[in-house]
Amino acid sequence: MTVPPADQVQLVAYLVAKPGQEQALADAITAIVPAVLQEPGCLAYNAHVSREAPGTIVMYEVWQDKAALDAHAAAANFKGLAAQFDTLLNEPLRIDTLRRIA
Repeated sequence: MTVPPADQVQLVAYLVAKPGQEQALADAITAIVPAVLQEPGCLAYNAHVSREAPGTIVMYEVWQDKAALDAHAAAANFKGLAAQFDTLLNEPLRIDTLRRIA
């Protein structure tokens, strides 16, 4: 297995829904996935629901580099989702950036 270039950015994002907003959060995220996958530098954009905490959406993302991630954060797809965070999220978005080692 080859290790990806050092400038790639992998991240895991945790979005915890407010009670009663679980499906709305899942719908809002899945609605933008096809468009985000077309953004320049997006190598992976996968949404998962936690089995242990069903109201938590866990995103696994891989971006070509930090510039591509920054462009995503400024793009309409993410900004439209983020505009709904006050209504949908029970706690602030948590992002863990990763560097693949194997």
